[in-house]
Amino acid sequence: MADGVAQRQTSSPFNATTVFFLGLLVAASGIVSPAVALVGGVVYGFAVEHPLRRQSAQLSKLLLQASVVGLGFGMDLRQVIRVGRSGFLYTAVSIVVAITLGLLLGRLLKIGGKASFLITAGTAICGGSAIAAMAPILDANEEEISVSMGTVFVLNSAALLLFPAIGWALHLSQDQFGLWAALAIHDTSSVVGASARYGTQALAVGTTVKLARALWIVPVSLATAAIVARLAKRAPEGKALARGKVTVPWFIFLFCAAAAVSTYLPRFALAYVALNHLGKCGLTATLFLIGTSLSKRTLRQVGVKPLVQGIALWAAVATLSLFVIDRGYISI
Repeated sequence: MADGVAQRQTSSPFNATTVFFLGLLVAASGIVSPAVALVGGVVYGFAVEHPLRRQSAQLSKLLLQASVVGLGFGMDLRQVIRVGRSGFLYTAVSIVVAITLGLLLGRLLKIGGKASFLITAGTAICGGSAIAAMAPILDANEEEISVSMGTVFVLNSAALLLFPAIGWALHLSQDQFGLWAALAIHDTSSVVGASARYGTQALAVGTTVKLARALWIVPVSLATAAIVARLAKRAPEGKALARGKVTVPWFIFLFCAAAAVSTYLPRFALAYVALNHLGKCGLTATLFLIGTSLSKRTLRQVGVKPLVQGIALWAAVATLSLFVIDRGYISI
């Protein structure tokens, strides 16, 4: 009997490791959606004891940054500037409002600063991509990233079902719905999915304005890096931020370079499509890695407050943007 117990203890790590690599391979292949990859990682984290937790954490940080660069190759700056000039202004206002509300909610709910800011940035700008950009700047840990990503993707899934139904019930025009989806839904993929269900014109407006919104990831990331660096210099010895120099967010500059290259050197369009696809696959694989870090223990440590913050902030942004669009205060 003792031999049987010893055999199970020996084989269990091997099985857990094998399942981990199979899950990572499936997530990186691009055959599953980011939400499915995240859910798969969470299921793994709850089902078994992660045998490679430290290595997974290191890999996820590298993939987060590399994926952001790859996503830059899908940006067409000229289209955003030409078609989304008014949308660019609307997104700027909505981002300021969302960040202000999010930080206030985080303080009201007494949520840790990093987790609160990641959820706020994901809601205000572009979901998982914003969290991916902000996390290494803030040096967020796996638990904070997991909760932030999980909150955003749960709400994205809900938006795919709820937004078209609400738009039809309120008889929103194609332009109105596209604008609303772009301002209120986190990730580009979910904006495209919801807008496509509503109509062709809604898809065109939603995609264009969402691209304008996504561009704000660059100035907000750089501003965040500057603030973190200033706080690190002012923090007393021994505090969390006083760890020496802050890592330069090189991936943000590479993201800008990727967007510029894809816009002004169109002859290599096929290569850009491939690189952008790799970025999406990398982000999906990252979500699986992040999901595996979630467990019953980490959830007990984090609690439900971050999820409450994400839902409350998303509901406020969606309701406010729908009101001003429906009343005709803003339009495309």
